[in-house]
Amino acid sequence: MNDIRRTILWVIFAFSLVLLWDKWQVHNGHKATFFPTPQQQAAKSPADAASGVPASADGTVPTASAAVAGATDVPGAAAAAPAPAAAPRQNVVLTSDVLRLTFDSEGGTLKHAELLKYFDKSTPPKPVVLFDDSATHKYLGQTGLIGGTFPTHKTPMTIQPGARELADGQDSVQLRFESAEVGGVKLVKTYTVKRGAYDVTVQHDVVNNSGAPVNPRLYMQLVRDNTESGDQTPFYSTFTGPAVYTEEKKYQKVSFKDIDNNKVSIEKTSDAGFVAMVQHYFASAWLLPEGTQRENFVNKSGTNLYAAGMITPVGTVEPGQTKTVSARLFAGPQIEPMMESLAPGLELVKDYGWLTILAKPLYWLLSKLHSFIGNWGWSIVALVLLLKIAFYWLNAKAYASMAKMKAINPRIQEMRERLKDKPQQMQQEMMRIYREEKVNPMGGCLPIMVQIPVFMALYWVLQSSVEIRNAPWIGWIHDLSVPDPFFILPLLMTLSSLLQTALNPAPPDPMQAKLMWIMPLMFSVMFFFFPAGLVLYWLTNNILSIAQQWIINTRMGVPPQFNLPKFK
Repeated sequence: MNDIRRTILWVIFAFSLVLLWDKWQVHNGHKATFFPTPQQQAAKSPADAASGVPASADGTVPTASAAVAGATDVPGAAAAAPAPAAAPRQNVVLTSDVLRLTFDSEGGTLKHAELLKYFDKSTPPKPVVLFDDSATHKYLGQTGLIGGTFPTHKTPMTIQPGARELADGQDSVQLRFESAEVGGVKLVKTYTVKRGAYDVTVQHDVVNNSGAPVNPRLYMQLVRDNTESGDQTPFYSTFTGPAVYTEEKKYQKVSFKDIDNNKVSIEKTSDAGFVAMVQHYFASAWLLPEGTQRENFVNKSGTNLYAAGMITPVGTVEPGQTKTVSARLFAGPQIEPMMESLAPGLELVKDYGWLTILAKPLYWLLSKLHSFIGNWGWSIVALVLLLKIAFYWLNAKAYASMAKMKAINPRIQEMRERLKDKPQQMQQEMMRIYREEKVNPMGGCLPIMVQIPVFMALYWVLQSSVEIRNAPWIGWIHDLSVPDPFFILPLLMTLSSLLQTALNPAPPDPMQAKLMWIMPLMFSVMFFFFPAGLVLYWLTNNILSIAQQWIINTRMGVPPQFNLPKFK
């Protein structure tokens, strides 16, 4: 009876941990991990909210927490001047070897970005779309001037002639937009894409043709709706939303829910860092040179639309003079070494949470293995092998304890049968046998518990690494980031889990013995929905564990035997 109570308490305890983890995920702005609720969609399309700059303003500098009046407006933007004569509104495409960017001549806004080296899950596969301006999804990169009557992201611009595609032998290609004068001020934007680079240089030339000095400010913002990317998987969700990095408060995620509830708390002024929009595998960010003063803002900018950006002073521009402010717009995959080279802290958009201290070394080791092996699937296998070697002695102690338990199991079973009507005496006798045989019932569990954080960290590494996306392994596995199309790996993983259970000593209590068989089957159900890379990692770990357990049992003179379930 006591064993049954303990078993029930352990089950309740385990389920409580699952519920607590689920609530912790929700508290931190994630979707629920195990019990997700459908994302509520706004009745109004994002496109319906794209109005324009505010109807009036006093030219003062806005604060980071100011509310945005229109769908894609900047807080405190100046009143829109009468639209100057300009060429008809049109789209223009700028292409490098890794990016295909579409800009709107209205404001020179980035309205569509395709990542040419990464593909979606459609048939046939198409390049991943990050920025977009459609009826179902809005994600824009905008810049303009505030602090007076100046050109904004709604000002018509003319497109200057030039090459639009990176040619063979070229290292970079440019696209130049030029606004008409608004209040005597002209804004010239020059986008430069480089070969192999996901950061786009954006040069802003502010030309003062008026008769008086002007002191504008430049804003750079990312505007996005709250729809999640198509890379989320069952039982797992990643953060989607704005993020701000400053030297003072480091990396801060801001959930859409906190923006809706006016609970945004970020460092508003800084001279370093970035603002970003983050989703699974990919991100975008505005980057200014270190030491450049800026104001950070994150707010709601319309129905189902959110803005994150920076405002930086241009400085006084005297009549007839031009001042230049350069920034970079990153739009690409979350590859840690590349992001580390672009800006301090940018690699943190690939968020491992509280397991970062373990996950980062594991990612580094996995990357090094891939640089030698050249296949991410075999790199995962090699990484698990190295981890098993690192934990060999801990595992050896666990399996040795299990072997001792198996050796005395017949004696325990006989005693339980003899004293089945005397539970208190049964417990005392069991503890006496453990003491005599120098067996610790928890000896097989504690070494394994030590390893759990490491394997959890590896789980997050495999789930978060864009390198695994679209990466083949062997035969039928063409993409390690999606479930096995034929469920072969999950079936093998289930069989290996059952084999492990069969090799372990059967618990003396029949109820515990049944749970030992039921729990692997319950957990295996999830693996049918997990990405193939994760299942491969778990299957490899199971196979190596079985091999080690078999060797240790044989050395200790306890021949491996299969304890098959008895459900009568």
